[in-house]
Amino acid sequence: MVSFLQLPGPSQSDNIAAVMALHPEYLRVFWKTQHQLLRMDGALSLPERHYVAIMASARHHCVYLVSLHTACFLQVGGDPRWLEGLSYAPLKLRRLNDVNKYLAHRPWLITKEHIKSLLKSPGGHAWSLAELIHALVLLTHFHALSSFILGCGIYPPEGKDFIRRPSSPDVRISERCSTPQEAERVLAQMKELDEEEQEEPSEEEMETRFEEEKRECVMVTSNGDPVHSVSASVLCFLEDPDFGYIDFSRRGEQTPPTFHAHDYTWEDHGYSLLHRLYPEVGQLLDDKFQVAYNLTYHTIASHSEVDTFKLRRAIWNYIQCIYGIRYDDYDYGEVNRLLERSLKVYMKTVTCHPERVTRQLYNDFWRQFKHSEKVHLNLLLFEARLQAALLYGLRAITRYMT
Repeated sequence: MVSFLQLPGPSQSDNIAAVMALHPEYLRVFWKTQHQLLRMDGALSLPERHYVAIMASARHHCVYLVSLHTACFLQVGGDPRWLEGLSYAPLKLRRLNDVNKYLAHRPWLITKEHIKSLLKSPGGHAWSLAELIHALVLLTHFHALSSFILGCGIYPPEGKDFIRRPSSPDVRISERCSTPQEAERVLAQMKELDEEEQEEPSEEEMETRFEEEKRECVMVTSNGDPVHSVSASVLCFLEDPDFGYIDFSRRGEQTPPTFHAHDYTWEDHGYSLLHRLYPEVGQLLDDKFQVAYNLTYHTIASHSEVDTFKLRRAIWNYIQCIYGIRYDDYDYGEVNRLLERSLKVYMKTVTCHPERVTRQLYNDFWRQFKHSEKVHLNLLLFEARLQAALLYGLRAITRYMT
């Protein structure tokens, strides 16, 4: 078994590929992007790339990736002493810690001052802009990949020298957690939305619905406390291990400004900056976002010839809403109509606290749907989360440069 999906073991001994292979079009662009980030020309050395991957994966206690990139780090000539913990790594890498934890858990906190402190550091510990861009993409990639791995319950290949992740509790799935006829409910809601499209709400109503959805996000609690202690082999790469996600809009506290997506879009701003500073990866990321967002088989559970666009868009926009990003031309009232509560709980846990995902949580939503559809959902979560964090990081760099 390679994951919650109970697939047979793959011949290539790569369980991530075995799960993603349910969606071959996505797998192809994923591997091209990761190959470019880790192996092709870039500002960071090969050992530095794998060490940044370890730092990023440790934020979500993803033992699969920490173990994998520990082995890769040594294979490309990395200094074994760095693997004794973050305190043994060069100061230049250690200074990346704040950006790492903010991107992983609260990307809205990143400012141009964080960028300036890394680029202007005295004593030979400064990052070049090209190095920082490379590191930023690596961090966000491996934060999101940790979510995908833990969200799908992917296990390390058998026989490999990996740190073991404790198994999920052996609990019986309660039928009471299942929403009857989930697929039919979603189909009915999408049909109603199609029929209502001529009645476009006012700008004020659209803003009200977004604010309501932000407050609703706070009410959706992720799965309970972590079910396992953090392995010492992961903990040694963490500074401030208790720093984690908190809701963007917390009751009784001042809310950070909403990130209006149209003021700093991926297409016009983020992609443009990356294409200028790291062109090969900028294009690959754009391709990957497009494939994930537009991927469809025109099916929902046992129903065929279905236009799933509205459901895919609601999933993407809900995840970015969790991070305080608003699309001004989107009616957030659609989110509550298309995404039922157990699905929202799963989505928020995978995105914000993936180390808490259990087999029960995976089984409790979309019980009528195929495993391939649940993997498809996780690909959308992966890319929506990745893009949200990238937008915050790239916006901070743009503000520093202007």
